[in-house]
Amino acid sequence: MVGGSRSSPQGAAHRYCGRRASGDRALLPAVARAGINDARRVSFFTHTAARSGRIRGDAVNVEGTTDEGADADARLRVIVVDDDALARRVVRDTLQEAGITVIAEASDGREGAELALYYRPDVVVMDLVMPGTDGLVATRRILEEHPDCRIVVLSSTDDDDLGIMSLRAGAVGFMSKTVGLEALPRALHAAHDGEPIISRRLTMKLVEGFRRIREDGAGLRPVRSPLSSREWEVLDHMCKGRSTDEIADELVVSVETVRSHVKSVLRKLGVRSRQEAVEATKRLRAGMVAEEPVARSTP
Repeated sequence: MVGGSRSSPQGAAHRYCGRRASGDRALLPAVARAGINDARRVSFFTHTAARSGRIRGDAVNVEGTTDEGADADARLRVIVVDDDALARRVVRDTLQEAGITVIAEASDGREGAELALYYRPDVVVMDLVMPGTDGLVATRRILEEHPDCRIVVLSSTDDDDLGIMSLRAGAVGFMSKTVGLEALPRALHAAHDGEPIISRRLTMKLVEGFRRIREDGAGLRPVRSPLSSREWEVLDHMCKGRSTDEIADELVVSVETVRSHVKSVLRKLGVRSRQEAVEATKRLRAGMVAEEPVARSTP
């Protein structure tokens, strides 16, 4: 809707980028909501305040804060998505001080996805746990229509399982808010250049998982696939040479259900027989095993 309504991407951009905060005093409720006992979030918020002497209450400057004479066209364009207004402000200030342009902010995943698809940023900084649409769903939605966008998840926890879920959803990075904020601008530039941004610990977990993969890639599944989870299960059994009856017994479903899944698998893979489906899967997995990911570790 023209005119910057609240529900439109234009309205969201005006709401976040055009308003002025009422000063540092307005941050006190947000700090209180963060909770005194939540050491990780408090350290994340106060790191920039200590470094810069204050947390600015100015409106977002869409032109960034690069040195005079810098080339505006070369600046990294970023959208920040987090349900906590104070967290957004800290991230925004940190990025702008590093010469990165924050073109918009969003308070939930749905709005973040709308803004990302409207403005087509280089990188999206995405929180995970938000009301309504969470960060994982928003990440998938953005990448479906804007696959060139780089998404870095910035989470209040450093849980490795959440990191793996984020990577499976399509994010190129997973960082904890306990990481020093001075590392964030460097990480976003690296992500934009095509490097994965994950911790050393998560890197080792991925390496260990990679070592457990069989040489033929059995059991591997691509992150994005037209096949459903159940169809992959059926396909895995087909690759093991099991019959329709054996697959039905293994999955505790009817023979007709298995046949329906097999037909769907053949159609989605564009093949005409089970053998062709098995061969196509082997080629796909062989390519996945051949690709050796190299991760960039964050401090």
